[in-house]
Amino acid sequence: MKFIGLQENLKQGLAVVSRVVSKNINLPILNNILFRVNKSNVELVATNLEVGITHQVRGKIESEGDFTVDSKVITDYINLLPSDKIEVTQDGSEIRINCQNYKTKINIQEATDFPLIPKVDRNNFYSVGVDSLRDALGQVIFAVANNETRLELSGVLFSFTKDGLTMVGTDSYRLAEKKVKVKSNYENPDNKVIIPARTIQELLRVLSGFKEEEQLENSAEVKICLSENQVLFIFGSTELVSRLINGSYPDYQQIIPLNYKTQVLVNKNELMRAIKASAIFSKAGVNDVSLDFKSESGTITLSSASSQVGESSIELKAEIEGDNNEIIINYRYLLDGLNNIASDVVRLDVVNANTPCVLRADKNGEYLYIVMPIRQ
Repeated sequence: MKFIGLQENLKQGLAVVSRVVSKNINLPILNNILFRVNKSNVELVATNLEVGITHQVRGKIESEGDFTVDSKVITDYINLLPSDKIEVTQDGSEIRINCQNYKTKINIQEATDFPLIPKVDRNNFYSVGVDSLRDALGQVIFAVANNETRLELSGVLFSFTKDGLTMVGTDSYRLAEKKVKVKSNYENPDNKVIIPARTIQELLRVLSGFKEEEQLENSAEVKICLSENQVLFIFGSTELVSRLINGSYPDYQQIIPLNYKTQVLVNKNELMRAIKASAIFSKAGVNDVSLDFKSESGTITLSSASSQVGESSIELKAEIEGDNNEIIINYRYLLDGLNNIASDVVRLDVVNANTPCVLRADKNGEYLYIVMPIRQ
């Protein structure tokens, strides 16, 4: 096996796949990256048995072959080489790497021991814009539960129709929902799957590293293919495959209030500043901030008090329709939602102190954020 490639291409490819590699004492081969050298390119493959990632690197192929090599060793070494052509040659149980005045030999293992990456049918797929998907995933992933006591809540719900995808994340204290447009060639395009949060974080990391269009080889779309137990994301020269979470996602629509008693429009940045100031005086561990809405005066009063620190009261101007109302919310959850709304003005829909509060962008119905109140 022998190929010649550019240092910057190999460096980037290794950066894409090496993050999936996790130290595994029971299965040491998982610490390795698989190099598959075929007629057209060099394929780099890594897996932790939950997520598998493949990235294709251009190169001049002189002879085909495959091997696996320790991820940290090969990544650290390639990163330190000059930005020039690299010649990689397999010689028995080692590879020789030559680049300018750098010459090295690295021990390798046979590729036959490397786990197989699951195959997913790619004839049927949904396609979505890279930017749309990346932004949408960032807007829901933070709301996903960190623990796995309820396995179905440790992932993001992907609910597909022929031309739309709704993504939902929740930890039962707050919920984020984002809708994006998709194209589909599925005969029966309605599908619901739960994708593990760790997979979504890996996908986000890789998509964020491919912001330049030429790196995506002018492919501005991500293809999403589904099988019974797996999901495959294809973008540019990278493919990411993951298992799905088995289980039923809760019917979250039931907690979205249909009728509101108070509707509020307020400047997002002013509201966030007031929440952060109030947060200084909230009770430790409770993180409570009270929002008092007065429709006749068009004001929101944010207040908080702690016996150890003191108390705070801040008044903001707002457009308020409906009844006077009051709600106590965990300020951390409220800020998380506001941080993910792009518009300058946000809308708060309130029923009462015991019902979830709903946040939306003023003019855009594609993002919804729900916060459970702190009941007194």
